[in-house]
Amino acid sequence: MTRRLLTLLLASSLVGCTTLEPKYTQPEAPVPTSWPIGDSYLRQSEAALPSVTYRDIFRDPRLQRLIDQALVNNRDLRIAAANIESARAQYRVQRSERLPQIAAGGDASVGGGGNGQGVSDRYSVDVGVSRFELDLFGRVRSLSRSALNQYFATEAAARATRLSLTGEIATAYFTLAADRSLLAIARATEANATRSAQLTGARLQGGIASRIDLRQAQTILEQARSDVASRTSDAAQDRNALQLLVGAPISDADLPPSLETVDTLVNELPAGLDSRILLRRPDVVEAEFQLRAANARIGAARAAFFPTISLTGLLGLASTGLTGLFSTGAFNFNAGASASVPIFDAGANRGNLQYARAQRELFLARYEQAIQTAFREVSDALARRGTIGAQFAAQTRLVADAQDNYNLTQARYREGIENFLATLDAQRTLYSAQQSLVRTRLERATNLASLYRTLGGDSLIDTASFDRPTFPLRGN
Repeated sequence: MTRRLLTLLLASSLVGCTTLEPKYTQPEAPVPTSWPIGDSYLRQSEAALPSVTYRDIFRDPRLQRLIDQALVNNRDLRIAAANIESARAQYRVQRSERLPQIAAGGDASVGGGGNGQGVSDRYSVDVGVSRFELDLFGRVRSLSRSALNQYFATEAAARATRLSLTGEIATAYFTLAADRSLLAIARATEANATRSAQLTGARLQGGIASRIDLRQAQTILEQARSDVASRTSDAAQDRNALQLLVGAPISDADLPPSLETVDTLVNELPAGLDSRILLRRPDVVEAEFQLRAANARIGAARAAFFPTISLTGLLGLASTGLTGLFSTGAFNFNAGASASVPIFDAGANRGNLQYARAQRELFLARYEQAIQTAFREVSDALARRGTIGAQFAAQTRLVADAQDNYNLTQARYREGIENFLATLDAQRTLYSAQQSLVRTRLERATNLASLYRTLGGDSLIDTASFDRPTFPLRGN
């Protein structure tokens, strides 16, 4: 009898290999298979993007150290890790309902009374299976699958947080470098303006220059002094923002001295872009796992229309003497089964099924929206990438021409050939061109960081293996 009961329990644990879930088919991506083409876009081949990591793109050792530090200390990542642990625990709880719950217990009692009845004792040991549902229609299995996909979605969300954090740190790092470059330009302009104002003052005393020339020289000097103060505070605020992203104090040795020294340490992404690579983006992966979970809940809602069959079982030993507890005559067993079928529920089951179907449509729309958003973000980044090189080259030539023009007008002014207004205009043009070049250089660097983030970075996942766990579950 014991063997029969154990066989029954083993067989019951294997029930439910089928479910009433709709067959899941990955939706077609609601975007073109190719990126936009035209003068604004880089020419790309139709191939899968090779695997890259942030170390392949951001080769600056200082930036790499900051990213490594942030991956350990950032509070957003800690929150994401806690969410993963919570989802993993919820999956384990739901998965446990697919197997019988076995518990053991023991009991001992001693009693007696008057009138010479003496003292009596009783001992018992029980091993039993609590109420266990035979999952004939896959209700429990569907709920377990839904919980598993929710766990995978949470893990994908954590990878999206990591990817976003990497891009934000790179952008903050480049912004700090740019503001330090702008600060250096403002200080150099202040020094030149100071010498120009001193020269003009001396010429005024000698009767060569006018008071207007002196005041004009002082205007650009004060503007440069104002910019020095502004850029100093900007750099300090940039450092505070970077430290918040890193989640811990950062060393001065890990800060960029200027943008010119770090933007050359940013690699181009490998050529070969196909819009299907958007399916690997963590936010798109998360949306699809949410869709899979919703699809599984339809199966559980359908199964609720069918009978529920539950089993219970108990094996025990009872004896009035402790020494005879494990004797043959002390053994007893009990097994039972129960079934229930919904007859009238006032439309609750039908409402639950309608809700599950509506939720699937909701998550399908979110999945498609995630792909469309990703397509636009990548297309925008590619459009800027296609023109930023030409703009940077033109801006570099503009600075060189403005510098040469300033040097010539300055020399002509010293010789008394040119008036001061031409020198002042040349200095302002040079100052503006230098600032614009820094901003263009910053945009070129941050555009690569944006491409790295929007393309999914190194967050790769094999979408063909979604039906089986692809992430380790500790304790399995």
